[in-house]
Amino acid sequence: MSDFRTHDDGTGRHGAGDPLSPVARPLCDAMTAGFPGPGDTAALRAAAVSARPGPAVASVRDTAAGGVPVRIYDPAPGSRDRPLVVFLHGGGWVMCGLDTHDATCRTLAEASGAVVVSVDYRLAPEHPWPAAPDDALTVLLWAREEAAALGCDPGRVVVAGDSSGGNLAAVTALRAPELLAGQMLFYPPLDASMGCASVETYAEGYFHTAAHMAWYWDQYGGDPRHPHVSPLCAPDLSGLPPALIVLADCDVLRDEGLAYARRLAAAGVDCAVQLHPGVFHGFLGLPLPAARDALAGAAAWLAATPRRGGE
Repeated sequence: MSDFRTHDDGTGRHGAGDPLSPVARPLCDAMTAGFPGPGDTAALRAAAVSARPGPAVASVRDTAAGGVPVRIYDPAPGSRDRPLVVFLHGGGWVMCGLDTHDATCRTLAEASGAVVVSVDYRLAPEHPWPAAPDDALTVLLWAREEAAALGCDPGRVVVAGDSSGGNLAAVTALRAPELLAGQMLFYPPLDASMGCASVETYAEGYFHTAAHMAWYWDQYGGDPRHPHVSPLCAPDLSGLPPALIVLADCDVLRDEGLAYARRLAAAGVDCAVQLHPGVFHGFLGLPLPAARDALAGAAAWLAATPRRGGE
């Protein structure tokens, strides 16, 4: 079963022929002007900062999960049987971390009531594939063991991530489907071949360029046809946990997400798709109406997702 929804923030188009909304276009242009091109890892990391503060959360603490640094957001300490979200940040596998995605994790925790465990996985090119997916799996195993102690239901553990973190979330679901109640994928890269039509349509002019994406894939490494690199290449998607796929319409990665959703649905996986028009890649962490709507939709989906694989 699949559910496809298009979200419209009502702001219309920026101008004739421009698919970005009048709110998103100036923000996109400002971000593009100050963002380094592909090839300079240090400059890209320096430019990766959070665009907005997040809400207050009752408990936020840094610790380690199986040796991997994590940050735990608990909106209601002392609660029981809540969902637990293992969150994997974006950044092309080469940049970003706990601080850049702090606001997103805070908002998700507050909106859903779930405990969110944000993962500071190892970055490429210093630590190429499979370092990042191995860290993600390590934290998932830790989360299942610690769920009850965190006031969560071990049968309601969900993996989530944006951009490259969405790829890692999808890969984690492929590697350990029996441990997960769901997977939330926000505009994930799913095919290293970059063969979908949206790669050409939105190659430039929408912040995240096709050239950046190709460079990120090169830094990450791994066999581009391996399903734990490119989940869209997985021969069989049956048995995976329910999925929520959130996409930006003006994104080189849009069609990969749609293709993966179609394959999940064909394999009998419950898959919901939320396509947000008028916005570009990375909108989840930006001061845009679509970000608010996407996180609210994710919280609602999380609340409605039944337990799976608990003891």
